[in-house]
Amino acid sequence: MKRKVFTTTLLVCCFTVCLATIADLTGKWTGTLKTPDGEEMPVNYTFKVDGDKLTGNGTSPDGDIPITDGKINGADFSFTVTYNGTDIKNTGKFYAEADSVALDIDFNGTKMHTTLKRADK
Repeated sequence: MKRKVFTTTLLVCCFTVCLATIADLTGKWTGTLKTPDGEEMPVNYTFKVDGDKLTGNGTSPDGDIPITDGKINGADFSFTVTYNGTDIKNTGKFYAEADSVALDIDFNGTKMHTTLKRADK
C-alpha cells in the first residue's frame, strides 16, 4: 500500500513539474542572432502554449510573422515561420532554471543558433 501511494505521489509531482515547465514558455522572448556573414540581427518571439501546441509570432522589420506547425513536448519544441516566401524551421529547448531558450534555426540549409531570454519579466 505504501509503495502504491509513493508511486502515485511521484507521478503527480512529475506531471505537475512538466505542466509548470510548459506554461513557463508562454511569453515574450528576445535575443540576438549572429548570421554566417557576421551580421547581428535581433530575434523576438511571443510564444503561447496550449497543451502540446505552440502558437504565437515572431517580429521582423516587416511586422509580425505567425508561428505555424508549433509543437511542444516537455521542454523541447519546434515551429516554422515563413519570411519572404521561405519557411524557416526552428527547434528549441526551454531551460526553466535559467529562464532561457536555446534555439536552432534552419534557414535554407544554413544552421544557426541563438539563446533567447524572457523579455517580459
